[in-house]
Amino acid sequence: MNIIRKNIRQYGMIIALIVIALIFQNLTDGILFRPANISNLVTQNGYILILAIGMVLVILTGRIDLSVGSLLAFTSAMSGILIVQMEWPVWLAIIAVLVIGAISGAWNGFWIAYVKVPFFVVTLAGMLFFRGLTMYVLDGLTISNISPDFHRLAAGFVPDFFGGISIGGASYNLTALVMCALASLILIFAEFRKRRAARLYEAGLMPMPFLIARLAIVIGAINLFGYWFSQFLGIPNMLVLLAALIVIYSFVAENTVAGRHIYATGGNAHAAELNGIKTKRVVFWVYVNMGVLAALAGIMFASRLNAASARAEAGFELQAIAAAFIGGASPFGGIGKVTGAIIGAMLMGVLNNGLSHLGIGSDVQLAITGAFLLLAVAFDIYTKKSKSGKMPDPPKAKKA
Repeated sequence: MNIIRKNIRQYGMIIALIVIALIFQNLTDGILFRPANISNLVTQNGYILILAIGMVLVILTGRIDLSVGSLLAFTSAMSGILIVQMEWPVWLAIIAVLVIGAISGAWNGFWIAYVKVPFFVVTLAGMLFFRGLTMYVLDGLTISNISPDFHRLAAGFVPDFFGGISIGGASYNLTALVMCALASLILIFAEFRKRRAARLYEAGLMPMPFLIARLAIVIGAINLFGYWFSQFLGIPNMLVLLAALIVIYSFVAENTVAGRHIYATGGNAHAAELNGIKTKRVVFWVYVNMGVLAALAGIMFASRLNAASARAEAGFELQAIAAAFIGGASPFGGIGKVTGAIIGAMLMGVLNNGLSHLGIGSDVQLAITGAFLLLAVAFDIYTKKSKSGKMPDPPKAKKA
C-alpha cells in the first residue's frame, strides 16, 4: 500500500486513461480500438510525446519552456527548405536541423542559467522570435511533397521481415507480434535485474505479488498493441522512436548521476550547490536537450504531413506542459517521471481522438483538457496536503 500511496498520482492517471479509453470505445461503437485508429493515435500524437519527454526534465528543474512549439515550427520549416529548396540529402538535413535545435536550446539555457534572466521571459521571447522567423523563412507559403523517404520517417511502418502469417483467413504482421514479445521478455529481465540490485543494496523492494501484477498488466498491454498493429500495417516507425526515447530518458532520469542532479536542482538548488552540484550547468544542458527534442519533434511533424507550414504547430508547447503536469510532475520542480508525462500525453490524445469521433469540436476539446489539467494539479496538491497536514509551499531557496 505504501507503493500505491507514494505513486497515487501516476496510478490515478493510468486508471483514468483506461476508464476514458473504455468509455470512448463504447461511445464510438468500437472505433477507438480499431488497429487503424490506434496507429493514427501514435503518429498523430508522437511529436507531443517527444516534446513532453523533454518538457518533464525542464519542469523537474522548476522551470518551463514556452518556446518549444515555435521552435518545432521553425525546425519543421527548415526541414522542408533544406530538402526541397536546397536539395540536401534527407540524412544531412536531419542532422542540420537537430544542430539548429541544440543551438536554440543553448541560447535559452545561457540566458536562464548564467545571466539569470527569468525563464518565463526568455522562453516567451523565444516563442515570439521563432514564430516570426518561421513566417519569414517560409514567406507565408507551405512547402509540400518534401520527400517520400522523409515522409516514411513518421508515417511509415516497420517492414514485416517474416512475411506475415494467415490464420482463419485473416493476415497478421508477424514482425509486430515478435517485436512486442521480445519487448515483453526484455521488460521482465530488466525488472528482475533491478529487483536483484535493490536487494543487494538493501533498498526497498516492491512486494512480489504487486510486481507480478504490474508486469502482467504492462506485458498484456504491450502484446495487445502488438496484436492490433499486426492486423494493420505493422508497428509505426514513430512508435519505435518513442519507445527508444522513453527507455533512454527514463534510464537517464532515474538511474544516472545526471538524472539525480536534475532532481536535486529542482528540489532545492541551494542545497544541491552546497553538495557540489553545478546547477547552472544542469539547467543549461536541460534546455539544450529540450531544443534537440523540439527539433526532433519538428522533423517528425513535417515528416508525417510531408509538408511545412508557417501557420501550423500553434499551442504544442502548452500541450507538452499540460502532459507533464497531468502525468504527475510538480509545478515546483523536483518531482515527476518521463513515463508520467507519456501517460499524461496519451490521456490527452485519447480524449481528443474520442471526442473527434463523436463530432465534438476542438473548442470543447481544449476546454476539457484545461479542466483535466486543473483537476490533476489540484489532486496532487490535495494528496500532499493530506500527507503533511498542510498545503505544500514552493521551495524557497532556489538558485540556478
